[in-house]
Amino acid sequence: MKVRFFWHAYLGIQIREWQRFWQQRNRFATALIRPLLWLFIFAIGLGLSDREYNLTGSSQTTSYQSYLVPGLCAMTILFNSMQSALSIVYDREVGSMRVMLVSPLPRWFLLSSKLLAMGTLSVIQASAFLAIAWMTGVVDIGLIPLLFVLPVFLMAALMLGSLGLLIATWIKQLESFAGVMNFVIFPVFFLSSALYPAENFQGQSGLLYGLAMANPFTHVTESIRHALTLSWHPQSLGFAIASTALLALFAVRGFSPQRTKVL
Repeated sequence: MKVRFFWHAYLGIQIREWQRFWQQRNRFATALIRPLLWLFIFAIGLGLSDREYNLTGSSQTTSYQSYLVPGLCAMTILFNSMQSALSIVYDREVGSMRVMLVSPLPRWFLLSSKLLAMGTLSVIQASAFLAIAWMTGVVDIGLIPLLFVLPVFLMAALMLGSLGLLIATWIKQLESFAGVMNFVIFPVFFLSSALYPAENFQGQSGLLYGLAMANPFTHVTESIRHALTLSWHPQSLGFAIASTALLALFAVRGFSPQRTKVL
C-alpha cells in the first residue's frame, strides 16, 4: 500500500480532532482554568507558596509554586486525555469509529494516529499553561528547557492517551465512562508527586509510597520537572518510556470492535 494513503489517513484524523477541538473551544478554557486555580489558590491558601522543595535525585531547590507547575502540566494532559477517550466512546456509539476501523489501513496505524492527534492537542494545552506560568513569573524557562520538555509532554500525552483508550475499550456505554474516569483520574493524580514529593509517603505509609513509585504518572511528572530544570533523572524517564510503550501496545492491540460492541 502506498505511503501517501497512510499520510492522507493520518492528516484526516489530525484534521478531524482539530475541528472537534475548535468546535469545543470551552475545553481549552477549562483546561487552563483548572491548573491555574491549583497554582494560584491552592498553594497560597495552604500557606505553602514560600516553602522550598528539592527535586528528586538533584540538589536543586525550588519554590512550592514552581514545584507545582510540572505536576499541573501533567494534570492538564491527564484530563485532556480522559476527555479525548470519552470522545472515542461517543464516536463508537454514533458509528464514526467503526467507519474509521473498516478502512483497509492497519488498525494499529489508525489507532496510533488517533493517539498522536489526541496527544498533539494535549501538548498545546500543557504548553499554554506553561506559558502563563512563565508570564506570571512563577517559572523562568528558556528556549533550551522548552525544547527538552516538549518531547516529554508528547510522551506523557501518548501514555495517558493510551490509558484512556484502554479504558474506552472496556466501556460499552457513554453514561458509564464518567464514573470510571473519576475512579482513574483522582487516584492516579493524588497518588503521585504532582502536588508533593513522593517521599512524603515514605515516612507515613510504605504501601502508599510503593504505590506512588509504581504509578507511571509519578515518573511522567518527574520527567517533566527535570526537563524544565535541565537535570537528569534516568530512572523516572526510563520508567515513563517503558510505561508509554506498554500502555500503547495494550491499548492498540486490545481495541476490538467485537469487544466494544454497544449493547
